[in-house]
Amino acid sequence: MMRASSGPRGLTVVLATLALLCAAALPAAAAEMAATVHKPKAEVRQAPDFDAPKVADLRRGDSVSVSAQEGLWFKVALADGASGYLRVTDVRMDYAAQEGGDANVRALFTGQAGKGRVTETAGVRGLDESTLQSAAFDGGQLQAMEANRVDAATAAAHARAQGWEATRFEYAAEATTGKRGGATQASKRKGFGLARSLLGSLTGNTLGNAGDAALDVADATIGKSEEEILAEELALGPELAGRVLGAAPLWQDAAAQRRVNVLGRWVASQTTRPDLPWAFGVIDSPDINAFAAPGGYVLLTRGLYELLANDAEVAAVLGHEISHVVQRDHYNVIHKQQVTQAGVRAAASQVSTGNLAEHYAKEYATKFGARALLAGLDRDAEFRADQAAEVYLVRSGFNPLALYAVLQKMTAFGTESASLAQLYRTHPPLDDRLDHMDRGGVPGLERYAGR
Repeated sequence: MMRASSGPRGLTVVLATLALLCAAALPAAAAEMAATVHKPKAEVRQAPDFDAPKVADLRRGDSVSVSAQEGLWFKVALADGASGYLRVTDVRMDYAAQEGGDANVRALFTGQAGKGRVTETAGVRGLDESTLQSAAFDGGQLQAMEANRVDAATAAAHARAQGWEATRFEYAAEATTGKRGGATQASKRKGFGLARSLLGSLTGNTLGNAGDAALDVADATIGKSEEEILAEELALGPELAGRVLGAAPLWQDAAAQRRVNVLGRWVASQTTRPDLPWAFGVIDSPDINAFAAPGGYVLLTRGLYELLANDAEVAAVLGHEISHVVQRDHYNVIHKQQVTQAGVRAAASQVSTGNLAEHYAKEYATKFGARALLAGLDRDAEFRADQAAEVYLVRSGFNPLALYAVLQKMTAFGTESASLAQLYRTHPPLDDRLDHMDRGGVPGLERYAGR
């Protein structure tokens, strides 16, 4: 233990020592990140404003260095030593050559969402499929997450205070839930059971194991009513979210938890499924990833949240995950597993109709954990989720290019980053996603590029 000496000289030594300790605790200044002009032509502006004087004209393939982000603009240094601003869509961040670049990217791009924190990644195991399968259900953490819920009226009041105006914007690919009513799966199954019994009597009960298995699969493919699908979503959501929280608890930042719930509820209100019991949370993991469980449960990692510079970028990430819930993407993955896993179905079939969804959800989660939330969806589903996020941003009063900015920052981490390992396994390459956004496909979105 260092003992401070008395007098002015002793005080000077102590202050100098404290200054060195503080300096050691701070991250080193970030190096500028390399980027390449992506558009055929790009105009460098003196300030982050389309009306600012032009500094230089660049062409596709020209190299620049990004030193900061201001909204939807990058501050760049040019080869001749000049500096200025380019739109986030004008360039592509170059993939980092090695994982060691993580610290630089975090120091450069860690946004106001994370209050300037730069966090560690070394030695921390990521949230992979095996982790999510084996993680125990954490009811206390789930209860804490659900306690942070915000209702639609509260979210709308916050949006008005911030000047976020809801805008009507059509999106043809958006899912709409089926009509209520009609025959339930339970009633259909009764008819199927009679047919099965009749078939067994005609064959003298000689179907055998192979025949039973085939009938099990046919039984599982019986169409469900909208009420039954919704009941399963609402039961699966908390079961799976509780297991993600068992692997990584909620981040101890009340302001962050409040923020994602207000923003998430506001964005969810602009979808075709505003009435789901939406719940959002930030989990304490340095990974850069997010999870969408059926029924409206969305979780972001601390590593991703800290990377986001403003409310629009937070809304962009939430919008992508919200789309997976609206489109029932992960629910459909789970349903496919249901078709091929007779054990879970057999257990669920013994339950009375009123408790079937809840019992099935518990049986499924016990068997598979939450690993379905890391299942790789097909490319079209991810591209659609990006498109939907852009649409939801417009409807919520934000510029849709906020998602583009987020993907650009992820790109800068490089393909070997441990922080993005699981995201790379389950999503198309970031360049492909950016290319897909460049091509557009949603009428009306292109006009927001100049805003």
